[in-house]
Amino acid sequence: MIIGGAEDKVRKPTILKHFVSLSGGRDARIAVIPTASSLGREVVDVYDALFTKFGAARVDAVRPETRDEAHDPALVKALDEATGVFMTGGNQLKLSSVVGGTPVGDAILRAHERGAVVAGTSAGASIQSSHMVAFGVGGSTPKQRMTQVAAGLGLVPTTVIDQHFDQRNRYGRLLMIVAQSPQLLGIGVDEDTCGLVEDVDGDSVMRVLGKGAVTVFDGARMVSNAYEAKRSSPLLASGVVFHVLPEGSVFNLTARQLVPQQ
Repeated sequence: MIIGGAEDKVRKPTILKHFVSLSGGRDARIAVIPTASSLGREVVDVYDALFTKFGAARVDAVRPETRDEAHDPALVKALDEATGVFMTGGNQLKLSSVVGGTPVGDAILRAHERGAVVAGTSAGASIQSSHMVAFGVGGSTPKQRMTQVAAGLGLVPTTVIDQHFDQRNRYGRLLMIVAQSPQLLGIGVDEDTCGLVEDVDGDSVMRVLGKGAVTVFDGARMVSNAYEAKRSSPLLASGVVFHVLPEGSVFNLTARQLVPQQ
């Protein structure tokens, strides 16, 4: 579950309720990973109270702050027993720097492989792609060097995911990455919106939930000058296929095409 940040927790917490339901409802054992957050225990307390209210049987905090702590067997055990994993918002580069290539990171991948629900909001959404937006400025025009990329967990392969997409005008930076690496599918998720990705007959298929939209940039046949543009020059990006997917839309990420709804 790729959540664009600022998900509704009070009035209409549809996305978080759906996460608990998919995680097993009253049998759900949820591991919350707040490593990206600059907040203290309170960020865990908020999600603990919500997930418990929605019926989860158990909520565990898994908060490594260093790569050494990400080797803690107790944290790995909590993830190995989880039916749902939830990564909070914050600094995605901190999250990837702490957990990537560690036993905790490996446990997240194992949870995903065995069918546990892996969800993340904001930073926790970005890290799910194979290539992760590390940081960068907003703006609608793609420009050279306006963002940097780091390795994500790769739960959604051959993609790059950005969040708070429309609200923080991140069109340009996502399109810059696609212009430089057109084999990647660019996925931008609005606030209080979720792309729910499932395996359907071997394909990764995304269904959109929430009040905003998921924007997809497909640069497979694009023409760009990204390889020769200087410094912060605007980039040529021609022939990009552009999809805006509101709630209820279904998109095949593998085939890169909309799934018709009857």
